[in-house]
Amino acid sequence: MSATPPDKVRPVTTATISALKQARRPVVMITAYDFPSGRLADEAGADMILVGDSLGMTVLGFDSTLPVTLEQMLHHTAAVTRGAKRALVVADMPFLTYQVTIEEAVRNAGRFIAEAGAAAVKVEGGVAIAPTVRRVVDSGIPVMGHVGLTPQSIHALGGYRVQGKEAGPALRLLADCRALEHAGAFAVVLECIPAELAAIVSRSLEIPTIGIGAGSGCDGQVQVLNDLLGMGEFTPRHAKRYAQIGDEIRATIARYADDVRGGTFPGEDQTTHMDAEALAAVEAAIEGSAPPATEPAGATGAATAATPDAPSDNEWW
Repeated sequence: MSATPPDKVRPVTTATISALKQARRPVVMITAYDFPSGRLADEAGADMILVGDSLGMTVLGFDSTLPVTLEQMLHHTAAVTRGAKRALVVADMPFLTYQVTIEEAVRNAGRFIAEAGAAAVKVEGGVAIAPTVRRVVDSGIPVMGHVGLTPQSIHALGGYRVQGKEAGPALRLLADCRALEHAGAFAVVLECIPAELAAIVSRSLEIPTIGIGAGSGCDGQVQVLNDLLGMGEFTPRHAKRYAQIGDEIRATIARYADDVRGGTFPGEDQTTHMDAEALAAVEAAIEGSAPPATEPAGATGAATAATPDAPSDNEWW
């Protein structure tokens, strides 16, 4: 019998996320962009993994999320889902893949499920996008909403600024959240809004709220993996650095470079050698003093026995 608790292997579903809110247990969400980060986030116990279009900035080097394409998101989502076995994987739908027509939105959302293995998609917007959310949900695809600071609307918002600080915008944001809930969204991300407003929204909705720069009153939190690991050029105010992995990676590569240039890498532990007789035959053949050595009669296809407890010298891994 496995010693692993059942809740460590049972896949997280949208019903699980809803139950966490009802039980007042915070939802943990983190971004991931490839197989190893998806696997590690899953093994660390994240409830949800977001394959965010933030990969445009953290992985692809863009200045914003706007240039990210559908094909790029499908590629990265598929890598993450191959690594995540328990967490619920949510894929960001990139700019203009769901805003043009509802039919196109449904088709593109379906590709994330069918081709990339995601369990849900995330879209930005509120009242205006609610009809699209309804159609996607009616197609059998779970949808997570996203309001507040919506990076795909960064030009319309005038930059990366806190949203909902005044009464009018705050009430509109609450209306957006209610519209998303009514349309069937299973959760909504609240990004960069005042903590007091986030707490009000969280109490007003039946669906879970996932905060990022929205205070501790949300039903869960999401952060960008690179920010937590210290791999970015700066740390947003809403993030906390739990490590300095960027510094460690830089130092590790520098040590490797020093070893290569100093002639100490590869060493004997990283090296394999030819049999002396075979080496002599090769050298003689190159010098032209003898023809290349031939296999002994009957040796073709013969397997060389290896000691069970010791790997053969031919085994590289």
